[in-house]
Amino acid sequence: MGTKGGIRVKKTPMRQCTGCGERKEKKSLFRVILTPEGEILLDKTGKKNGRGAYICNSAECLKKARKTKALERSLKVAIPEHIYDELEKEMRGDG
Repeated sequence: MGTKGGIRVKKTPMRQCTGCGERKEKKSLFRVILTPEGEILLDKTGKKNGRGAYICNSAECLKKARKTKALERSLKVAIPEHIYDELEKEMRGDG
């Protein structure tokens, strides 16, 4: 945390989208995690324990990440089809 004119300023956490590679605010991205138990989940809170990979709220980024297997490389594990389906639902606002 830095100071600006004597006032503490909190840094905004930034993460890189696995689809487009752009750095964005953590809150604006979806987080897919690999839990210590080996389970793959969509982490809506952004606070669950595990290795995380982030993706924009964009169908184009999801399509790109799926095609290039970017999430698989980030988490070093195969991503089940239902996780991609869940991400698509969340992006449409159905989740």
